[in-house]
Formats: sequence, structure tokens, C-alpha cells
Amino acid sequence: MGLIRFATGAFAACAMAISAGQALAQDFKPAIVYDLGGKFDKSFNEAAHIGAERFKEETGTDYRDFELQNDSQREQALRRFAQRGFDPVIGIGFSQAQAIEKVAEEYPGTKFAIIDAVVDEPNVRSIVFKEHEGSYLVGMLAAMASKTGKIGFIGGMDIPLIRKFECGYVEGAKAVNPDIEIYANMTGTTGAAWNDPVKGGELAKSQFDRGADVVYHAAGGTGIGVLQAAADEGKLGIGVDSNQNMLHPGSVLTSMVKRVDNAVYQAFEDVQNGVSMEEWGGVQNLGLAEDGVAWALDDSNNDLITDEMKTKVEDASAKITSGEIKVHDYMSDNSCPAMK
Repeated sequence: MGLIRFATGAFAACAMAISAGQALAQDFKPAIVYDLGGKFDKSFNEAAHIGAERFKEETGTDYRDFELQNDSQREQALRRFAQRGFDPVIGIGFSQAQAIEKVAEEYPGTKFAIIDAVVDEPNVRSIVFKEHEGSYLVGMLAAMASKTGKIGFIGGMDIPLIRKFECGYVEGAKAVNPDIEIYANMTGTTGAAWNDPVKGGELAKSQFDRGADVVYHAAGGTGIGVLQAAADEGKLGIGVDSNQNMLHPGSVLTSMVKRVDNAVYQAFEDVQNGVSMEEWGGVQNLGLAEDGVAWALDDSNNDLITDEMKTKVEDASAKITSGEIKVHDYMSDNSCPAMK
């Protein structure tokens, strides 16, 4: 558990045949509203896009999507899809919560879903992840890979969700080396923090200048700059959400993969298969046990992960899944014992 192997160039599975009746269902019209940063951010939004594309390839069913340019477009985009009969309508990102709550009330017969937030409406599926569990594993890898005993973390928008990534990372690193030094920076306090690779690179370089030799980002498109800086400085970066190992082969230690792609695919499939409103609503909380988070190993980073590192992380993953290791969830009490 907790390890995802990626074949070179492969996220999308091979297309498979399905019945003509399923492929041509006229009442099935899925839609996605991406968060700021767009569907090709190489991270969070792109993971959702990959899931939708995989569904399209495997079923022959198309979907519609919309890329936000500013916050004011959220509600308008969601409502427009609902008005036009799209179902399900999936909002990517916690920032969609208020808009989805409002539009879901207006269209109680439409199934909505939101990634990374909980909206208490009967026609909304709320999909959240145990990011702290996956971050614990990459924190272990960072500590084992570090030669200086100093590592870093760069978050995007300073919110409890990103503190959740940070806390798990710190806890995992300290499980390997209790004396490890960890630098941390957040990029900003607005949505712009997700799409500023220049600042991401600057923050990463400042951590490298202080001695860090591995830096993990949870910053969306901003993290592209973090990984670029790691490659430029001859250090190691850790990707997030999507598998980012291939962006700089040999310089990305691993990626904490958050299976937004699977969540989107499953939502599409459930509605296509006629899921009832009662079965649709509620909260899904996806962690290691549910294959909701993992660390990525492929040809791009295989030489960076020793057998010992892999064995230790796989052992920790099994213990987290069984409950023997309980990784603290920052959002449960807005605290991080590992950072005290």
C-alpha cells in the first residue's frame, strides 16, 4: 500500500470497449470546473483532468470543463452547467465550497461533487483526502535522502489544508531523524499563491542556500518553480498531487500522489451507472487504505530510491493502513505536535 508505480508516459489507461447503450447515453453529461491555475497545472487540477480523460478514453463519453480566470466566475460556471443539464458537476478545490452549496440548493436534482471540502447538501458528494498520510511517507524519504540533515517544505496558500501536508511531512521526517532541521515557507494568503512559480523558485533557493537539500512542495502551479530550482541547484524536489517525477528526471525524489484522478473517474462512473441521490451524497475520506494517496516510483526516480528506503516506507505504509501508526491530522485540531 502507499506505493504507485508509473510506467513511462502513462497515466491514462488503454481504452476499452463498452456497450453502445452506455456510451451513447443521452442523459449523462458530466462537467468539471477547475480551480485557479487551470487544468494543465501539472499538479492538482491536472490530476482531475487526467481522471476525466481516462474516463473519456475508456467509455467514449465526452465531458465539458471550464477553467476559472478569477474567483467571481465560480458560481456562474457551476450554475451554467446545471442549467444546461450537466450531471454530475464537479468543482475542483476547497474554494468552490460556497458556490457549490448555493448552486446545489438551487438545483436539488443535479448531482454535484467537490474535491477538498465538505458541503452538507444531500446532492453533493464531498471528497477529501488524508494528505497527512502520504506526506508522512515522503517526509521519511526526504530524511533518508538528505545528506545535510536539513530539508524544506513550501506550501501554496496558507490554509489548514496545506498545514496538513506540512505536518505529516514533518512527522514522517522526524520518525527517521528526530534531529532533522526543517525549513518551511508559505507562498501567500490568496488564490494567487497557487500559480506563482517564480516565487516558488525563490523560496526554494532560499532554503537550499540555508543548507536544505530536499524540498517538498504543496503549492499547485507554484511548485513547478520549486522543482525547477531543485534541478538548477543540483538538489532534490518532491512533487505533489500528480506524479511530477518526470518533470525533472533524477531531480525529483518522489511525488506525493493524491488520487484526484480516481475520485473524478469514480464520480463520473457512479452517475453513468445510475447511482441514487442517497448513495451519491455524503463524505468520502480517501487515504492510504483507500488508495487515495501514495508515493510515486517510476523510471524517473528509481535510481534515487534505495532498497532500504523503499522497504522502510512500505513498512510504514502498512502500519499506517493497519492503524499501528497514526499520523496526526492537522485539521483535526489545528495543531502539529511534531512541530513543537
